[in-house]
Amino acid sequence: MTGEIDKAQPYECRHCWKPLKQTESLGRKSSWSVLNGQPFPLGLQWLPQEQAYNFALYSKHATRVELLFFRADDLYEPEFVSDFEPLRHKSGPIWHCRIPVAHVNDAKFYAYRVDGPPYGAGFDRHAFDNQKLLLDPHARSVYFPPTFDRMAAQQPGPNMGKAPLALLDECQCRFEWNGDSRVHRESDLIIYEMHVRGFTQHESSGIPDNTRGTFQGVIEKIPHLVELGVTAVELMPVFQFDPQEGNYWGYMPLSFFAPHHAYSTTPDSCGQRSEFRRMVQALHQAGIEVILDVVFNHTCEGDERGPTYSLKGIDNSTYYVMRNDSRQPYANFSGCGNTLHTANRAVRQLIIDSLRYWVAEMHVDGFRFDLASVFTRNSDGSINLDDPPIFAQIASDPVLSNVRLIAEPWDAEGSFQLGRRFPGTRWMQWNAHYRDTLQRFVRGDKGFVGELMTRLYGSSDLFPDDTFHALRPFQSVNYVTSHDGSTLYDLVAYHHRHNEANGHDNTDGPTEYSSNHGHEGDADIPSDVLSLRKQQVRNFFCLLMLSNGTPMFRMGDEFLQTQQGNSNPFNQDNETSWLDWNRLDEHRDIFYFVRDMIAFRKAHSSLSRFGFWRDDVTWFGPDGPVDLSPRSQTLAYLLTGRSEGDDDLYVMINGGSRAVAFSVQPVNGSDWRSVIDTSRVEPFEGEPVPSAVLDTHSMVTVESRSVVVLTSRNRA
Repeated sequence: MTGEIDKAQPYECRHCWKPLKQTESLGRKSSWSVLNGQPFPLGLQWLPQEQAYNFALYSKHATRVELLFFRADDLYEPEFVSDFEPLRHKSGPIWHCRIPVAHVNDAKFYAYRVDGPPYGAGFDRHAFDNQKLLLDPHARSVYFPPTFDRMAAQQPGPNMGKAPLALLDECQCRFEWNGDSRVHRESDLIIYEMHVRGFTQHESSGIPDNTRGTFQGVIEKIPHLVELGVTAVELMPVFQFDPQEGNYWGYMPLSFFAPHHAYSTTPDSCGQRSEFRRMVQALHQAGIEVILDVVFNHTCEGDERGPTYSLKGIDNSTYYVMRNDSRQPYANFSGCGNTLHTANRAVRQLIIDSLRYWVAEMHVDGFRFDLASVFTRNSDGSINLDDPPIFAQIASDPVLSNVRLIAEPWDAEGSFQLGRRFPGTRWMQWNAHYRDTLQRFVRGDKGFVGELMTRLYGSSDLFPDDTFHALRPFQSVNYVTSHDGSTLYDLVAYHHRHNEANGHDNTDGPTEYSSNHGHEGDADIPSDVLSLRKQQVRNFFCLLMLSNGTPMFRMGDEFLQTQQGNSNPFNQDNETSWLDWNRLDEHRDIFYFVRDMIAFRKAHSSLSRFGFWRDDVTWFGPDGPVDLSPRSQTLAYLLTGRSEGDDDLYVMINGGSRAVAFSVQPVNGSDWRSVIDTSRVEPFEGEPVPSAVLDTHSMVTVESRSVVVLTSRNRA
């Protein structure tokens, strides 16, 4: 490849055998890049006109780097080894080389071996092992050999034939997007949190065995999402994670670029990427945004007892936050053993490169950042709320500046930055205060009316829109349940957690405010208990869809999915976590109610606004001013829609155990019709419930633990 080519001969790619355009630059011996490689972009780059690969790896402290290539039929003896020469193949902290495809013959995989200084203190806490195969941090696809062994990565010494490898498939993995365009919802944004495998893995999903639990499985269930009315899916982690670590959720990433191999039907080829892309394309065609739940606060390598797969062996003290404690050298602000050193610019660049890749190459529309407060940690673990550099990098990046960004605004070590304290001023945030307030009020706790008013209004205490802050209610992601806790049904069916199967003596799981309503669990339920539970679920969904802000709920809540009381099934890759689609038929009344509540929200633009309701909302009690006493459980409000070209809404909420008569307060002589009553068993199917026209001052009985909504056409 370093000599001149014969232009009279056909010129084909030796990687995919497609014809290539010949250029005068082919094979120039004088090019420094051809001889030594280039330091950017990091990772693997295929150069078709040179028929060569460019490799670039960041390791500030390494003293030697080797690149090994393997055939598919021999993962123990490399086909070719390139030993980087620092005088030619290192620029600053980046090691790089150019390898002609002819040198690697039929190799399909590659990995690194890296050597460096011995383990020391502070920033010298290295973890180099010159016998260990290491995965390229920028690998786009990951292959796990049949003899893959996590234990081999946890012990010193060689792991040949047992290590995850990167694929040499850049040339073949082309994809035709056919005009695909990204989706960005605004006032009609309804987020549906989904686990790719759990969504269709259960046999009741009714899709073919070979596509269950995959990206293709999601495609086959898009009609369900469309009928339900959700406009965005938030996919729990799809980054490649360790298949032997025991984490079903996926919050233990191995690679920030490769889709998880088990979510494709052809995990050993370009299917990892092409099947993900087809899923995104299909969701976009249905008008559904694709948001990825991403984990940039830690990796699956854990602490000093964990495996060495990649970053740990490449440059441990660069990539992880270290402590001055030889007994516990890794800072653990993630609760998962290690913490990515995001105060380091090389680590930030890795994150930015990953985000750009998923947007530019995989067409995702946004990201939800797990434990995003880790981004504010300095190298010593202290917190920087003034100007953590990664936020500015994302905001100024031309590819990332306009994608949806959602934060989980806390970490595992007490940094809670919900609302104005979070440095990402344009980011949306999971609102844990909304979750806790709704759980407690609907359960029947007294004295939460004032707090409920604030949450329904859009949490202006957390997202103030004064001139200085200029935050907005849509930045509040309102939710009652998420993956991190019970399902909505379990929240009304279990008083105690039942997490024994997780292996932590039933001590794990979040704090929740649940009630079993007189019967623990899902077996042999008295009919009156089930009826009350369904009513409470309707209350949750009704209030969620009536709130200013952005609603989110977890998959299966629309048909009473249960985890049998397990509030933390992070390691339960079984029927505990998989959606049981039989429950859709069993509880179709709930599905219809959720569907129609979503449609109601979309039909009333006054509910979800760019700004707060301000003077358009008036708060009442059952008969006059709002009752804010410590024992209050009732609230009513009038939301006028004239400024939005919408109907007026009158909402009456009774969280108590007895029926309450509400007096509809004067509103310019409006006539009202009842359209929602959560005490009703049948769905309202998007049409007004047949009822007499109600005049102002009419008395409306709101049954115990229920919500009633009236509408009135606005008289301009």
